[in-house]
Formats: sequence, structure tokens, C-alpha cells
Amino acid sequence: MGAIPAQRETVSRASDAPAPESVGAETRAILPGSPISPGSARTLVRNALTEWAASGLPGTEHLSARLVDDAVVAVSELVTNAVVHAGTDLELTCRLEDTGALLVEVLDHHPSRAPRDGEVEAPYETPEYGRGLRLVSRLAESWGVTYRTGAKTVWARLPAEDPVAAKDDVEAYAEERALERGLRVAEILAPEPHRAERERDWLNRGALSFLAEASDLLAGQLDENLVAALAGQLIVPRLADWCAVWLEDEIAGRWGYPRSGEAGGGAGWAAEGAAGTGPRLARVWHGSENLIEELRQVLEKEPPLPADNHRTGPVDYPWPGAALGARGVRGTALAYRLIAGGRPLGTLVIGRADLMRFPDEVTGLVEDLSRRVALAIGAARQYARQATISRVLQRGLLPGAVAEIPGVASALVYEPCDKGGPSGDFYDLFPAGDGRWCFAIGDVQGKGPEAAVVIGIARPWLRLLAREGYRVADVLDRLNQLLLDDATEAADAAARALVGPVPVAPGDGPQTRFLSLLYGELTPFDGGIRCTLASAGHPLPLLLGAGGEVHTAAHPQTILGVVEDATYTSETFELRSGDTLLCVTDGVTERRSGTRQFDDGDGLATALAGCAGLNAELIAERIRRLVHEFSGRPPEDDLALLVLQAE
Repeated sequence: MGAIPAQRETVSRASDAPAPESVGAETRAILPGSPISPGSARTLVRNALTEWAASGLPGTEHLSARLVDDAVVAVSELVTNAVVHAGTDLELTCRLEDTGALLVEVLDHHPSRAPRDGEVEAPYETPEYGRGLRLVSRLAESWGVTYRTGAKTVWARLPAEDPVAAKDDVEAYAEERALERGLRVAEILAPEPHRAERERDWLNRGALSFLAEASDLLAGQLDENLVAALAGQLIVPRLADWCAVWLEDEIAGRWGYPRSGEAGGGAGWAAEGAAGTGPRLARVWHGSENLIEELRQVLEKEPPLPADNHRTGPVDYPWPGAALGARGVRGTALAYRLIAGGRPLGTLVIGRADLMRFPDEVTGLVEDLSRRVALAIGAARQYARQATISRVLQRGLLPGAVAEIPGVASALVYEPCDKGGPSGDFYDLFPAGDGRWCFAIGDVQGKGPEAAVVIGIARPWLRLLAREGYRVADVLDRLNQLLLDDATEAADAAARALVGPVPVAPGDGPQTRFLSLLYGELTPFDGGIRCTLASAGHPLPLLLGAGGEVHTAAHPQTILGVVEDATYTSETFELRSGDTLLCVTDGVTERRSGTRQFDDGDGLATALAGCAGLNAELIAERIRRLVHEFSGRPPEDDLALLVLQAE
């Protein structure tokens, strides 16, 4: 294959492929940068093409079985290339033109790394892993790469087939595929020539590049099981015929195995009758998928026993010949301890048949790779611990139950973004006594422990002041003064205790967190609900009348915790049967799609007007769905909305 066609552009069009005059059908999907994505992409595209063919859409008369197969292969190669060489979330698009041509696009968010054409290291790669873009270039009439700010799109256009010509070509096509299958079988059965020579050549040329790319790929993973899976695919078949990854508890002594010098502890591997459940076999990978399950069953019976020292290896491991068939009767296996931050995390085992000793270059390279695998597992576990703490803390910041108000139907949507710790959004709906109910929806500037402390102070104070009989405006006045005097300093102190000292720039005071808040009071009466509310730097609430008219229900005021001696005012109105009040955070109004926001041009009011006649639950779900569908990317901010409807 020649040079990769690439074109840099600044316009917003996703690909360099000629924009079709009309499109028959299109499917899009967002996939994670993980090994499961190529399979998901193949299934998605094949199902979509099958559905289109059954629907009789324009252009589907050209959808032959060969074109479908070619499209599935092209998508599989493009997605695989993006997973291996980018490691970010992917956006897959498959578009059918009226002419019957198919345009497939795979967008990733690692534009600085060009796609690999598979030629540089082709001698050491398997036929399924390395043909990549060369295969795409053979199947497509045109293909290319588009670079945009923060993104790279690799696209391919597969030509339509003439239905009559396609029928005449079926026999030749079948013979061609049969020949390919025959060659592939022969390739598998034939002995691999000059492996040692090719191995030394690759190690001399590509080892450093391999380690660099492996580090990039592993560093972006936040799940230890996915790290184990990637380790297997990086090692097999390039460095070994098979490998396995065990993961263990980080806390010493949890295994229950004998120590060195104790009964059964000197051999280096688990002895019969050893106590404890031992490490967990997280991943087994073999060049032949047919042998994986049997190999797993054998390896599970011989988990590695940790030594007292923290040597990363390699050490010999018993050869599991019984699980590897006739070609695997003899061979060598080595085990590497996975250690990060002085803590044992697991063991990596590699094996190669018909080899009495691994070359030193291979053992050294795998040891370097095992260190990177250990670091990735340690980072994934740290992320999991932090995520658990965040979830527990988040649950403590929100009400255990939302109060039911006589004559009012309520619906709530709360979706924390789960980036950087606990969400800064919060809500509450509670009885305040004397026939009053109060509601609040707020957003603390930022996220994490500092925001959590501010919420932990603000929400109880709201309840306390409301139950003490303070009215809406008075509650905001006092909460503003509390934030200015005490809450922010408490938040900074708590954050420093949790995450360590935070550098303070010259001129910065203790005020690092502000609070936008929509707070209101509901009082049922005969014929309706009396609502008094005030907005402090928060998106204004919208009132939907029974007839479908929409207008704002408050006026903007200063955010809490900013202005000393700020005075807040409230507004009172009545909710009659069928009237609906919608309260949201800026995760709704500022949801982005390119340069546009959801609330541009009164987008939220327009969406709410389209909800006339729906109940509270349906309104909440419809607004949530419209916000998500506004952009093809996942939300980047917390999202909360509260719907209150007079019954």
C-alpha cells in the first residue's frame, strides 16, 4: 500500500469523502476505545445493512452479500486501528447513498497519531492483525484521513455493485473466497519459518516503539480487567504463544498461602491444601481461540504463589502441556510479578511452545511491559477506590427520599457526570411545617471534595432555616452570609485535609466555591398551589400553562457567596390545575453541540412548550431525552431537573 492519503482541514465536515447529494440511510454509534469495540461495530453495521435491505430504502437494491461483507471487514479494520493506535472513545458512522455506495467513518480523539498502514512491522504480525488499512484500500474505491481540532476521522467509500454484474460474478467471488480460506488454513498448519530471525529483527527495530504505544494504550484504561485483556493482546502472538494474568488483593496476608519456609511454601507455586482462595485468573489469551478455555481450566489449578520479596521476575512456571494439544507438548513458561508502588497486584505468565529458553531480549522486553501493566492496574484500582468514595459521598449529600406534596405531582432527573469526584449539583424537596413544602435545586462551582463540603453545609441549613419559619428571601440572605463568613473557609480546610495542600495564587482569598440556587416554597390551598421562589445566579425556572404557553417564573439575582450584604427578593404566583414548573441546572441549558447550546434561542422554553398535556414524569423524561439527543457526545456536565405539576 502506498502512502496514507491524508488531508487537513478546518471546516466542520466529518470526512474528505464527497458529500452525497442525498442519503438513503445512516447509523451512528459511540464506542469505547476497548477490544470489544471491533466486534460491536461489526454487529452494528451488519444489522443496520440487513434492516436497510429489508426496508427497501433508495440504494438498497445494490446491497449485495459481497458489499455487506466488505463493509463489515472495512469497519472492523478501521475500528481496530483506532482502538490500538488511539485508545480514545470512537464515533462510528455508516451511510448509504442513493447510488448504493457505502461511506464508513471512524472518528477518534487522538489526532496527533496517524493511522498505521501495517507495513512497517508486517513481517512480525499475524494475517488478522496488521493488514488493516491495506485491506481497506483494496476494498474501497477511495479512502482517507481528515484531521480536525481534537479529532481524526478515517473514512472509506465502498462502491455499489451493479445487480446484473454482481450475479455473474458470484461464482468467481466464491472461488476467490474459498482460495483465501484455503491459503489461511495452510498458513496456520504450516510451520512458521525463521521466527527467531524475524524476532531479533523486530526487537532491534521496533521494541521501543512497541513499549511507547503499549504505555499509551494501557495508561488510558480505568478498569483492571480491561488492562489484563489488553496485556494479553499486546503479548500474543508477537512475544509469546499464550499468556495469562492473575490479579490479587493488594493487602498482604489476604491470600492465605503458606509463606516461604512454611509447609508447601518453598516451591514457588500453590501446593495442595493451601489455604485461602488465592489470586483471580483475570485473563487467558492464546493465538488459537480454540485452546483458550482448556488452557484456562488448567491454569486455574496452578495459581502463582507470591514470594516474600518484590522481584518482578522472570521465574519459571510449570508448562501446561496437557491443555495445548499436540503442538504444545513441550515449551517454556515464565512468570512476572506485577508490582506498583511497592504493592503486589498480580502475576503475568507467558509461554511459548517448542522452546527451551526465551531469548534474553524477549524476557527483558516483557519485564518492561509488565511494569507498565502493573502501573495501569494500580491506576485503575486507584480510580475505582476514588469512584467508590465519590458514590458514597454523593449519596450522603442527597435526600434519601423526595417528599410527596398534596396536590402536586413531582418528577426528578439527576445524572452526575462522574468526573473529578462528587457532583456539584444537588436537589431537595422536603416538608417545612405549617402546611408548607420547600424545594431547592443548586449547583456549586466545580466538583470534588470542596464542592461536597459546600453542599453538605448548604442543604442542612436550607432545611433548618425553612423549618424555623424563615421565608424564601430571608433564607437566601442568610445562606449568602453563611457562605461568605464560614462555609467557604470550611470547604477549603476540608479539601486540604482530603487532598493535601492546594497552592493559593497571590490575591486569592479563601473563597473558592460559589453556589447558584433556585429555592422555593409551596403552600397548597383550595383550587391550587401557591408558589414563592427566588433564583440566585441559577437558570431561571419556566412555567408551562395548561394551554401550552411558557414564560419565566423568576428574575435573575446574584449568585450566593459573592457579594457582601446582598439582599434577595422573591416572587409569588399560583399553580392551577395542569400548570407545570420546570427547574434545571446549567447542565441542561448549557449542553453543547459544537458552538451551540441547548438553550440558545430559548431552546428550553421551546422544548417545554412541546410537552403540553403530558404529566410530570413524561415531561421530565422528554426534556432529558432532548438534552441527550442535542449532541452526539456524552454530557460533560452534571444534569439535574425538577418538574412540579399542579394536579
